[in-house]
Amino acid sequence: MVAFGKKLKERQIQEWQGFYLNYKLMKKRVKQYAQQMEVGTQDRRHVLKDFSRMLDNQIEKTVLFILEQQGQLASRLTNLREQHDALEETPEISQITELREAYRAVGLDLLKLLYFVEMNAIGLRKILKKFDKRFRYRFTDYYVKTRANHPYSQLQQVFKHVGLGAVVGAISRNLHELQDRQGSYLSIYDPPALPLQDPVVDSIKAAVDRLSHSTNFLNFLAQHALIMQEELPAPTDERIDDERYHFMSLLLNLANTFLYMVNTYIIVPTADDYSMSLGAAATVCGIVIGAMAVAQVFSSVYFSAWSNRSYFRPLVFSSIVLFVGNTMYALAYDMNSLTVLILGRLFCGLGSARAVNRRYISDCVPLKIRMQASAGFVSASALGMACGPALAGILQTNFKIYKLTFNANTLPGWVMAVAWLVYLVWLWISFKELSRDIEEPPASSSETLENGALEEGKQPLLITSEEKQEDDEDPEGDGSEEAPEESRQPATSIVSAYRLLTPSVKVQLLIYFMLKYAMEILLSESSVITTYYFTWSTSTVSIFLACLGLTVLPVNIVVGSYISNMFEDRQILLASEIMVCIGILLSFHMIIPYTIPQYVCSGLIMFVSAEVLEGVNLSLLSRVMSSRLSRGTYNGGLLSTEAGTIARVIADATITLAGYLGESRLLNITLLPSFLICVASIVATCFTYNSLY
Repeated sequence: MVAFGKKLKERQIQEWQGFYLNYKLMKKRVKQYAQQMEVGTQDRRHVLKDFSRMLDNQIEKTVLFILEQQGQLASRLTNLREQHDALEETPEISQITELREAYRAVGLDLLKLLYFVEMNAIGLRKILKKFDKRFRYRFTDYYVKTRANHPYSQLQQVFKHVGLGAVVGAISRNLHELQDRQGSYLSIYDPPALPLQDPVVDSIKAAVDRLSHSTNFLNFLAQHALIMQEELPAPTDERIDDERYHFMSLLLNLANTFLYMVNTYIIVPTADDYSMSLGAAATVCGIVIGAMAVAQVFSSVYFSAWSNRSYFRPLVFSSIVLFVGNTMYALAYDMNSLTVLILGRLFCGLGSARAVNRRYISDCVPLKIRMQASAGFVSASALGMACGPALAGILQTNFKIYKLTFNANTLPGWVMAVAWLVYLVWLWISFKELSRDIEEPPASSSETLENGALEEGKQPLLITSEEKQEDDEDPEGDGSEEAPEESRQPATSIVSAYRLLTPSVKVQLLIYFMLKYAMEILLSESSVITTYYFTWSTSTVSIFLACLGLTVLPVNIVVGSYISNMFEDRQILLASEIMVCIGILLSFHMIIPYTIPQYVCSGLIMFVSAEVLEGVNLSLLSRVMSSRLSRGTYNGGLLSTEAGTIARVIADATITLAGYLGESRLLNITLLPSFLICVASIVATCFTYNSLY
């Protein structure tokens, strides 16, 4: 594989070559500036002024060409409109067909222009980042803010693309009208919108979405999933995506996500009572709850590797193992065995197929609905997190059938065993395995747009895996174009994946570790703490935990739709960390008596802030992680999963160890590590703040 500069040249439309941003020239100029400043022949002020002028000239050349092409497309559409009007008086099937094909031809030329804009956006974003990196100066912030907010902004012409939007609308509307609607007089503007089944329009809309992407709730929610992608497919890949896509299989994938999260949290309200009924201390609930996370550390790796070959078989294996694990968990009561109880939870952890769930969405869901599917993955997780404790609160009964006991401790296991058995049957009947013999053409477009609106001064330019690849190849910005083939391969082990992490990525993984640790401490010890201080019943604990889980989606709506449009992600990141720290501090039991309002309010602050922090952190993480971690077994999603899972394991072990010092000291002892890790993450964030985009 070759570096970004050569890729850009290879993908240029030949007849338009003279109108692209001259990336190679600008890259050479950056290198010259660096050499001149080293020998003292240039000062920074002159370099900034000269480079700004060069960028302005390059952008002006490209923008004027875009406007010229828009004018030609508009002229062709005007002529087609005249033909369309004439057909309304004397409609003929053959002429209607010819007119539709003519509109499609305009659509294909528009698609070519959209890719032209996209490639220039990539080049501009890349050269700005290279300049910042070489001179340790936030030139991008200055350039984008001054050019984007100016009334004569040429950047606005490129990235707001109002004229292109009008052309898209004209093509879509006229193709819609030319469809056989059996006498319907509705247009694309009338609600409810009628779907236009035309591949050209679908491809245009996909290209426009990449250019007009802005932060919203759905995108913010989807970022929680951290579904790593190397590149977006070109229009020719849409056919392949459609061949891979099977709605029922996607639904089964999300159902697996939901059931696993229910399985994780359904035992939290009763784990302490179950431990005591088997002769152990209440704080052994930490081991019982954490056993699932311990096994997940290992299962994540083999499920990630297994998903390279199949999706159906890992999901079947997961369902069987979870059925066995939950059955063992339920039988432990009648067997009076703490060992069987813990083994049951270990089996449940060995059935964690979240790596498969993520990979399926990344590989098998069409690009046009991948964001919705990713948001569905997060929503299913949040709903499962809320339903688990709520279900435990409902299962408050006690009876026996033959020699089997069904009570508040065992019913979570029995219910989940039945649920996984039903799911296994549904999976076997309805899941469609992906055919892996489809030959995919090379991709030709970027992964996504950077979050934020142009008018707010945030970076609106496209960031792609190609950017990340060149950063890996040319970290010092020395202009090197070639990279050895082995340096472009995916990581082959956890160790090699770790070596690919930059300091800023390591800090973000530390943040992820911290928030998962703090949340696990809050949730796992809730039953023990509330029983000791407030004598809460299992039902009351279940309601409290369910209410915490139900805050996830409303909080993400507020953050994704409003807050993230007003502040930069890194600002929200730091503010959320501070709020988590405040929530932890308020949770400590000091001299005054510990009260329910103190516990509930501090827990709510900590949990909600951690949820906000998780979304923003994963959003930033997906942008700065090496492209070599976007594929293969040891990918970015696996690294984040492992960091979070290890945090949960350590948190649950902390609860059990702290229990030996007595329940009266449990709260403060378990909160202290959370506070120290949170402070460390805040300090680390401050040191790497400027490298977080």
